[in-house]
Amino acid sequence: MDPQITVPSGNETRLPRVLVVGCGGIGGIVTASLAHRAGAKMSELVALSTNGEIAAITQRDGLSVQGAGESFVTHARVLSQLAQDEAPFDFVLLCTQPTQVEEAAQGVLAWLAPRGAMVCLQNGLCEQRIARIAGADRVLGAVVAWGASMPSPGRYERTSRGGFMLGSLQGGSDPRLRVLEGILEAVGPIKITENLAGVRFSKLAINSAISTLGTLGGATLGSLLRHTLVRRLALEIMTETVAVARAEGVQLEKVAGTLNLDWMALRDHERRGGAGLMAKHAVLLAVGAKYRRMRSSMLAAIERGRPPAVDFLNGEVVVRGERCGVPTPVNKAATARVHALARREAAPGYAQIEALARDVGLL
Repeated sequence: MDPQITVPSGNETRLPRVLVVGCGGIGGIVTASLAHRAGAKMSELVALSTNGEIAAITQRDGLSVQGAGESFVTHARVLSQLAQDEAPFDFVLLCTQPTQVEEAAQGVLAWLAPRGAMVCLQNGLCEQRIARIAGADRVLGAVVAWGASMPSPGRYERTSRGGFMLGSLQGGSDPRLRVLEGILEAVGPIKITENLAGVRFSKLAINSAISTLGTLGGATLGSLLRHTLVRRLALEIMTETVAVARAEGVQLEKVAGTLNLDWMALRDHERRGGAGLMAKHAVLLAVGAKYRRMRSSMLAAIERGRPPAVDFLNGEVVVRGERCGVPTPVNKAATARVHALARREAAPGYAQIEALARDVGLL
């Protein structure tokens, strides 16, 4: 694969300049992996962290990566702000939390090359938000299929293996996706989709269940999904999200090529039990086993006193459901309970799972 891009002023070719915005768990792993393995695919890599401590420590000591079969330390150019004379970037990889992504995009828009693209790595449906800032033709999506955390500034743990699903907000093919593939394959395996909306909505269904219940339960995914009640709530959240996607005319895509959200959505008769319900519980048990160490980044945000991203997950489902006339009571109740945690009105724990189940009549 040729990672070069054509300079607008002529037929000259050059390697792309890449900016990573955000050096939390995902951004740190991306920056470290690109610095460690993708140097030949880029003319320059720059990371931007508005957290001065993270920027200073990573610039001084490097980025240390552990987990998922990896262990290395690498160095990258990490800044706390961009200079006015910084050259434009061909790809701006937005690795902030969803709650910060619009502000981050606004802050670096002036450094995006005319034919460049901002790339959303957040959970949720952030591409449409960034399109209002940069323009739909300058937005790409990278659906993340792996987990990471930052135990301390500059130290990153990859909690699960995986790569990305890349796509264009406008659908169809986009030559920049092949260039981006050549860069991001340093992080993990890449697939390109012509149905980014379908991939995003399927991932939204999963994250709205897994991340939010992980936040309320205050535990790792593996331990939580051992509980029948957690799995049932997850299925209800997914079912509502699938209903909203169908109402919007979105054709859902399988997650990681295997998890079919159309099939995972509960039918009315399955709520009374039976083989179909048991099979769906078994799938969630397998998910819990595979990602047993994964801990909700939304829970980590609350613990650090930051706003949770629930409005970009369950809250997004609720807003879109209201718009298209689809009831979303479980997502609505889950959103309210996460906000209560953020206000310190309650503490994470299994009692919150039981409270949510009572809210929606499952207990």
